[in-house]
Amino acid sequence: MTVLALTGGTGFVGARLIDAALAAGHQVRALARRPQPERLGVTWIAGALDDAPALDRLLAGADAAIHVAGVVNAADRAGFVAGNVEGTRAMLAAAARADVTRFVHVSSLAAREPGLSDYGWSKAEAERLVAASPLAWTIVRPPGVYGPGDLEQLELFRMARRGVVMLPPPGRLSVIAVDDLAALLLAAATGDGPRTIYEADDGTDGWTHAGFARAIGAAVGRRVLPLPLPRALLSLVARGDRLVRGAGAKLTPDRVAMYCHPDWTVDPARRPPASLWRPRVATPQGLADTARWYRANGLL
Repeated sequence: MTVLALTGGTGFVGARLIDAALAAGHQVRALARRPQPERLGVTWIAGALDDAPALDRLLAGADAAIHVAGVVNAADRAGFVAGNVEGTRAMLAAAARADVTRFVHVSSLAAREPGLSDYGWSKAEAERLVAASPLAWTIVRPPGVYGPGDLEQLELFRMARRGVVMLPPPGRLSVIAVDDLAALLLAAATGDGPRTIYEADDGTDGWTHAGFARAIGAAVGRRVLPLPLPRALLSLVARGDRLVRGAGAKLTPDRVAMYCHPDWTVDPARRPPASLWRPRVATPQGLADTARWYRANGLL
């Protein structure tokens, strides 16, 4: 039995990772800002990434750390620095203090293009910290993550249900089902592989934006019209979203820059070896399962 210490356990990916870890017979120690329901096999540690004593409690007695928590949207670079760079630095320091040598870090494909966005820059800086550490580290760069419980992709499904999906300019992307990502993180944390960076997806050659929109349409039972929008129009919408929702805006200039990048497919040379992990969820089935969850919860 392995004791896993993880951050981000109350989020979309982290929650499924806890499910996978418990199903495999592991014990989990998970950081949480707010009180959580008791769960057999899980020890909740109250605190945050800027709370060193809480991180020490989190990592005490752990065999491996999985750093899932991060900031995906912030008003400015300082917000990304606090959540992604300094949070990672604090976790690395706490792991060293606790003699936890196995460290799995959840990054993003955006780290490959640090000049595009503050988010990508912050993920690249976090990767640099991990790679410079003496720990036995693994960095995982997920592409678009989807699955039951996800709210980030919900608007795409809602547009597909209406028959028209507004998209960035033509490009390609990779995706991965959340359960497949959780399985990879668990394999990396409980194995003894080399220090490396993995880019994992659904095992395809990637999707065009229009092809992915049509796949979502099939999942909700509708033929959809993919409607690519020019970057200038997306930037205008982002400014409007900022005016309306302020710091809570979902479409920010930072995100527009990422969405309009033409190639967010994984590097095949960085795929995990089949001996460690392989995807199990075919994307059409995973999208159908996601649509079913949305309907069951009154969201679609």
